[in-house]
Amino acid sequence: MKEKPKPVKRLQRLLTFGNIWLFSMSLMKSKKVYAYALPEKIEKKFGFKPSKLMTYFVLYKLEAEKLISSAFEGRRKYYKLTKKGKACLREGKSILKSMSKKL
Repeated sequence: MKEKPKPVKRLQRLLTFGNIWLFSMSLMKSKKVYAYALPEKIEKKFGFKPSKLMTYFVLYKLEAEKLISSAFEGRRKYYKLTKKGKACLREGKSILKSMSKKL
């Protein structure tokens, strides 16, 4: 398989690892998500796997901004989108769609 040029690699990294929040919130739009399983879910759906540490950091930030909320069910902590989070996700997706159409 042919190796990707450096600019393509940078773009891929920025669009994936640089936007873990977008992928995480996208998975939460229809149901709550267990934090520990989130990296595997991202890998399965979007084709890249962030570290658990990075995922927890992103979840912490999103919750601090009131874009997601959390609740324990037994020993597990689940996250879901808030109303504000749903609006943020729509806006993020809109930006990506708009930019891709202009290319």
